[in-house]
Amino acid sequence: MKTTIKHLEYDKVMALPRPEHMPPRKPSFFWRTLVRAICGLGMGGCKLDYTTEGLEGIAKDEPCLILMNHTCFADMPIAYKLLYPRPFNIVCSNDGFIGFWGIMGWLMRRIGCFSTQKFVTDLRLVQDMEYCFKKLKTSVLMYPEASYSFDGTATQLPRKMGVLLKKFDVPVIMIETRELFLRNPLYNELQIRKGANARARAYLLFSREDVREKSVKELSDGIDEAFNFDHFRWQKEHGLEIHDDFRADGLHRILYKCPSCGAEKTEGRGTVLTCHHCGKQYELTPLGELKALEGETEISHIPDWYRWEREQVKQEILAGTYRLEENVTIAMQVDYKAIYMVGEGHLTHDRSGFHLTGCDGKLDYTQKPQACYSLYADYYWYEIDDCVCIGDNEVHYFCFPKDKSVSVAKLRLATEEMYKLYKGRQLS
Repeated sequence: MKTTIKHLEYDKVMALPRPEHMPPRKPSFFWRTLVRAICGLGMGGCKLDYTTEGLEGIAKDEPCLILMNHTCFADMPIAYKLLYPRPFNIVCSNDGFIGFWGIMGWLMRRIGCFSTQKFVTDLRLVQDMEYCFKKLKTSVLMYPEASYSFDGTATQLPRKMGVLLKKFDVPVIMIETRELFLRNPLYNELQIRKGANARARAYLLFSREDVREKSVKELSDGIDEAFNFDHFRWQKEHGLEIHDDFRADGLHRILYKCPSCGAEKTEGRGTVLTCHHCGKQYELTPLGELKALEGETEISHIPDWYRWEREQVKQEILAGTYRLEENVTIAMQVDYKAIYMVGEGHLTHDRSGFHLTGCDGKLDYTQKPQACYSLYADYYWYEIDDCVCIGDNEVHYFCFPKDKSVSVAKLRLATEEMYKLYKGRQLS
């Protein structure tokens, strides 16, 4: 999937008028039916098995909050298959509204999408959701992870979700997908694997009475439990074998650090993850486990390896040794007309946060560690390159590292751990 790209000087981008806020629109029956009819195209031939539980007591037109885990582009077609003909609006990333000379934004709004900014405090999002519930009388579909899963487990969730549920005072439906991640994991260079399809389960997480009677902590804990999944563990438990000879392609995007020697010089290619520092190799088996071709298998479960990397990053931060300095290509978003390529720059990340400079000295942006609980990081973003995104409610800066060995996953882990350390007052 591509987007509209324009090359423009930094100061000219900053001078562009910002778009006016547009409230959500209720999707008409025509648009709901049209999207439902073409959902099969978005599934790419993927078969879907699904179940629904406890939804009988919710009327088809009763507003409710629908939470869904985020695995790949097929998530939205699955939601339409399960929810039709219920009218619902969809919380979408603002970059999804760009393209086709404004037609994309027009279409997105007609089908009920409204925009927000990932991992940035956005009070307007809360207002828009409440507008849907109270004024439009529609439900709202939300992906609270705000980004696709990297390692097959939940991406960091926003805090205070329980407070929001109390404010909205509507039932909460959970849609949980399985197997779909294994068909198209984000790191695997957009290659579709055979042997995996999609499973989904839609169930009532909280009734309206639950929302009113349970404490904020009980509601937040319930959401955390609903997102307590592990796709690789599910694969092994259900004996789902994936034999594609490219299944380890790009695996270094998440498993960037070698547990044998500690170097960050891994490469996933074919069915093998190789450390180019010590030479150790690990096969990604058809059941989704890692097995050393020679010697000890230090970590066989991919999410465990990713958690180990998280702990390693945390220790670097506490020791004051964590630091990234990298030349980057910079793109910006300030409106819904295009992503603007503005030139070259330099990105620094350490215990002081992010510092981005560039565009012949015109750009100088800093972002404190306490600003965001996570980081928008993506692989092959809109078919451009791996990137991270920082910014605020006015401007987003998409940074593409020049050095292809830089792991955007490590940057995300560092951002999340730094945020927790500052909030826990282990750093100041």
